[in-house]
Amino acid sequence: MDDVLVLKDYKTIPDIVHEYAPSLKFGHIPLVIDNGSYQCRVGWSIYDEPYLTFKNLIARPRKDRCKKDADPPVTPPIQIGNDIVNIEAVRFQLKTQFDKNIVTHFEVQEQVCDYIFSHLGIDSEGHVPHPIVMTEAFVTPNYSRQLMSELLFEAYGIPAVSYGVDSLFSFYRNGIGDTALIVNCGYHTIHFIPVLKGKVVAERARRINLGGSEIISYMHKLLQLKYPVHVNAITMSRIEEILHEHCSIALDYQEEIRKWANPDYYEANVKRVQLPFVQSSSSSTLTAEQQKERKKEMARRLLEINARKREERLLEDEEQLNQLLALQELIEDGETDEFNEAIKAFDIKNYGDLQRQIANLNVRIEKNKQRIAAAANAEEVVETRPAGRYQPPNDPEAFQVWLEETRAKYREVSARREARRARRAAMAKRRTAAAAERMRAISRLAAAGDDFGYRDSDWDVYKSISREADSDSEADGERLVELEEALREYEPAQPSQYHHQLHLAIEPIRAPELMFQPSMMGNLEAGLAETMEYVFKHFSEEDQLLLANNVFLTGGCSQFPGLKERLERELLEMRPFQSSHKVVMAKNPNLDAWYGARDFAGSNDFEDWCISKEEYYEMGGEYLKEHHASNRYYKSPAPLIDNTLTPAGDANVVKEEIVVDC
Repeated sequence: MDDVLVLKDYKTIPDIVHEYAPSLKFGHIPLVIDNGSYQCRVGWSIYDEPYLTFKNLIARPRKDRCKKDADPPVTPPIQIGNDIVNIEAVRFQLKTQFDKNIVTHFEVQEQVCDYIFSHLGIDSEGHVPHPIVMTEAFVTPNYSRQLMSELLFEAYGIPAVSYGVDSLFSFYRNGIGDTALIVNCGYHTIHFIPVLKGKVVAERARRINLGGSEIISYMHKLLQLKYPVHVNAITMSRIEEILHEHCSIALDYQEEIRKWANPDYYEANVKRVQLPFVQSSSSSTLTAEQQKERKKEMARRLLEINARKREERLLEDEEQLNQLLALQELIEDGETDEFNEAIKAFDIKNYGDLQRQIANLNVRIEKNKQRIAAAANAEEVVETRPAGRYQPPNDPEAFQVWLEETRAKYREVSARREARRARRAAMAKRRTAAAAERMRAISRLAAAGDDFGYRDSDWDVYKSISREADSDSEADGERLVELEEALREYEPAQPSQYHHQLHLAIEPIRAPELMFQPSMMGNLEAGLAETMEYVFKHFSEEDQLLLANNVFLTGGCSQFPGLKERLERELLEMRPFQSSHKVVMAKNPNLDAWYGARDFAGSNDFEDWCISKEEYYEMGGEYLKEHHASNRYYKSPAPLIDNTLTPAGDANVVKEEIVVDC
């Protein structure tokens, strides 16, 4: 599979402030708010689509301590929804008003409401003159609803509000009857809500504490454990993109896992996702094969330069040897006077010195000839290196040891060459320690007697005063070439785009499988199929058949490809032999809740189902008017007072009521 998937890294676009038209301002138009735990959708009931759709999050970026209080802030002190352009930059400062799917942090909810009303352009003085339809979670606690009503009526002065369950709005929006088992796959929870003949059987509904948030977190951990080198690049936003575009539900999870054990199946079906990678400018236009050829060509050129230098040095040595041999012939022919005159020009002291120089030249010429012969096959040497002592072992652990040793040798030889160059540079300068050492060596050489040369160590003085140290430098140069070739051949390549790719094999089906197997992430609750079967068992066979023939899927997580087919298979396994069943998908799982609430706000009976401001003050904040898409209203019981906890010393205290005349 050659296709590489490129992450789009979507950036949010800040919402505009919409025009508050006179038809809205004076028309008493209801405002519809789908207050979801993942996204909030807001719009007017007379329009087809919501005006605002944003993530239900706020961020408080940290204050720059280097700036003074009087300086204007670079970023807003609070960012809400689509104003958070780069969410990863403020990931640890994000806040939400939800605890799971219940609103509990109303200071955050108030800021979200400010954002909603300001971006809708509502500019009325001191209040929001529009009734509101707001979604809430199934079986929302009275206390949470009380605080929400208090916020809307007291802080914003709305005339009326009506609450409804998002999944029920979606169900009635799709118009698939009045009996169904609603499966609402949300961001934090999955609800199973049985509806019989238009009536919600709340006491037999069930919830799984797992949703899109847990699936994203699980996928995030899987990929970070698989690719620890790219922990920082594997962000939650990118995981969301992968989850939305590349994940699916397996029809048979175990069978799919077995398929991935086959290497051929892996290569044919793996999804490669490219992470952001900035390629170095030197190698950005060259492929890996071209870079390899370029390195080989550079090695060839280096060998050719060294070979040319050896040939030039060989010619010089041969010419000098011929001259010294000519001097030797003079002494052999008995021409002593001419010999004595000639050796002065060559700076030779006597005949013994001449013999030593001839012997040294012969040795040097022979070595150069051997090196030239060895370098004649430069092409073959480049192609076949490293060999011999630079041939790596086959064992992986031994290979790592060999690689470290080769790197150490390369550093050692490089350091030696650099030290030699520094020494030569120091010798060229007067009044340095290196120059003084060289002068002392020359003085010892000048003071040496005629017995100089009988010991091999005597000749080291020439090496110590030589500025070039040709033989050592050449040997180190050749060794460096060999070491470079060995490292180039066997050292791991530099990071490239291939090293910044994620291979998605079983992960795209493993993460969504949490919906059916929560135990994979350590959750002890039952999965989607088991919970559905449990709900069925609480009804008669006739009602079970009615519910099984209309299993309604809604919510963001219901959009996973393959979920409908998987549920149909699970129903086939759990239902009696030859019994019928049917799974129905919402037309638009993301927006059907808002569409349903919009239709509800436009109905003729809408005002009868609203809680007015007068009813709020009379009945209390937790009061709820029931309708076909609402929760059931259960009045909170009065608090119990335990008189047994009264202190003994208060037994004779007389309690009186104090009436305050206002």
